[in-house]
Amino acid sequence: MLKKRVIPCLDVKGGSVVKGVQFENLKYLGDPAEAAERYMNGGADELVFLDISASEEGRRTRKEWVHAVADKLFVPFTVGGGIGSPEEARDIVALGADKISINTKAISDPDLIKKCALLLGSQAVVLAIDAKATKDGKWEVYAKGGTVPTGKDAVEWARQGCSLGAGEILLTSIDRDGTDLGYDLNLIEAIRQAVDVPIIASGGAGKLHHFAEAIRAGADAVLAASVFHFGIYSISQVKEAIEKEGFPVRKVW
Repeated sequence: MLKKRVIPCLDVKGGSVVKGVQFENLKYLGDPAEAAERYMNGGADELVFLDISASEEGRRTRKEWVHAVADKLFVPFTVGGGIGSPEEARDIVALGADKISINTKAISDPDLIKKCALLLGSQAVVLAIDAKATKDGKWEVYAKGGTVPTGKDAVEWARQGCSLGAGEILLTSIDRDGTDLGYDLNLIEAIRQAVDVPIIASGGAGKLHHFAEAIRAGADAVLAASVFHFGIYSISQVKEAIEKEGFPVRKVW
């Protein structure tokens, strides 16, 4: 069995790491490069850096932020937010990122997934899906940092994105984001049944048992922000909890 990954997420706005609840009421928490280095030294398997206001503001990812963070890291690093073309994706990788994450632009132009995969390889293309539950027991995809409903079914969109070349899914439950209530296990299970690429579960981690629950539901990696940013749990504590439930992890030395 492949080792399960623990991934801190750096949502960045205005040059600072931020965190909110259900994508709202953001708190500003400091320098992303410093946080990235701290998490790497604490045993993070990877890091995800999301320029969360880029799409909403109609601009590209701030390259200076990417460069500053990449300069500190020796673990895989994913960058998302405002990437609108294969050339922009290539530029982000050239700055030091290992993968790019695309969301809003891919919704309006699905061929962007294919073009990025052809240029960089599927292993470097992460399809980020921000999903909110609907009244009929399904999930709708939201764009522009979780602010704009698209009418797209999350399961169908995951399937389509992978068929176009996405090599990984970053799956965020808007309903659970920042709530500490645990991941949306039904959403993870539904996406797991639809695709065979790795899934990063995001949104809702608040207790140690939540991480293993997400993995049991089908996630290959667990992403969290609040519990790490506010010092509730360390990465090593999360890994110990996952390993205790029978899932292999990379040891924190």
